[in-house]
Amino acid sequence: MTVAPERISANHWPGLDTVPSGPRTAVSARIARRLFITAINRLDVTVTTAAGESWGKGGPSMHIVRPDEFFARLGKGALIGFGEAYLTGSWEAEDLGGFLTVLASDISTLVPAPLQKLRSLAVKRPPKKQKSSQENSQDNIAHHYDLSNDLFELFLDETLSYSCALFEGDPSEARVADLVGAQERKIDRMLDEAGVTEGTRLLEIGSGWGALAIRAARRGATVRTITLSLEQKALADRRIAAAGLSEQISVEICDYREVQGSFDAIVSVEMIEAVGWQYWQTYFETLDRVLAPGGKICVQAITMPHDRMLATRNTYTWINKYIFPGGFLPSVQVIDEITAEHTSLKMHEPFSMGLHYVPTLRMWDEAFQARSEEVLELGFDETFLRMWHFYLEYSLAGFASEYIGDHQLTFSREGGR
Repeated sequence: MTVAPERISANHWPGLDTVPSGPRTAVSARIARRLFITAINRLDVTVTTAAGESWGKGGPSMHIVRPDEFFARLGKGALIGFGEAYLTGSWEAEDLGGFLTVLASDISTLVPAPLQKLRSLAVKRPPKKQKSSQENSQDNIAHHYDLSNDLFELFLDETLSYSCALFEGDPSEARVADLVGAQERKIDRMLDEAGVTEGTRLLEIGSGWGALAIRAARRGATVRTITLSLEQKALADRRIAAAGLSEQISVEICDYREVQGSFDAIVSVEMIEAVGWQYWQTYFETLDRVLAPGGKICVQAITMPHDRMLATRNTYTWINKYIFPGGFLPSVQVIDEITAEHTSLKMHEPFSMGLHYVPTLRMWDEAFQARSEEVLELGFDETFLRMWHFYLEYSLAGFASEYIGDHQLTFSREGGR
């Protein structure tokens, strides 16, 4: 197990240990308060404060415990400040996901249109050290995936699949008992789409903890799976050996840009989000280069609307700062445009499964909270517990509002749309 102390203590997160102050903060806090109240009064939520104030049209509730701190952080850091205020406990929500879902449903209109034109002046740009270049990518991946294998084992199901499951039937009726089967169904659909059978030479970009590689090998495929996570590789190797499949599967520390060889099929599950928009063309050119004649590709991608993707691609977000450095979501349209213009690949009809992420994330968060004492025993602190609860419910809200989606995208050199 590896736990990096600098990532788990509030004292090591800039901005959390002190409340913003000073004349400029006072002005920005007043402006933030006015904009916040105006937005909330249009929404089906209820916001109360420790001073007895109440706003909103009724619905999922938020309680501002320390209004001065909340508006100071919101005024200085906008959405990052909003998330940081939750981490410090200056606001609470009993149904965090429900409250955030209402906000996410109106995300494009929360800020008045005239002020949105000033977006580029107000938002921060991502730090250069987080750009997903070959030099930075391993550090970006380690920030999240190398926290601790033991941590992920506490809240994931036995397959250790850390991506959207595919439930049978209506996802709103999914139960925890369905999760393992739904993760296997997701994997099987991808392998079917990529044509993985006996004798297939399969490349997987982004190993996770080996679930897909193991399932492909049991079909008779020979699998090369690559990752930049040292922790994931260590546990994946152990799981593969325990399954008796080490002769069929190799797990390698390798940047996708360095892959050589020829493969009959390529799969990648929710890894493109870490590629960075500057490198999407490189990513798909690499897939095109190593795909054998007649081969197929299946990529599972978390996506966002094309217009929002264009508007936000140079924005530094709470998720970037605390969860996924260098991450950014593509749109289905931009993937289609890049592959059409820069590769010989043709995209088939996209398969949408974003609403299946709502029960997936809810199950993860419920398991995470139920085992919070064990998380603390691993060396993580109370701020980390709040951070991950916010991250999981924030993500759930994005999918529940359909502001973001999830797609399995199949590519070949023939048979595209």
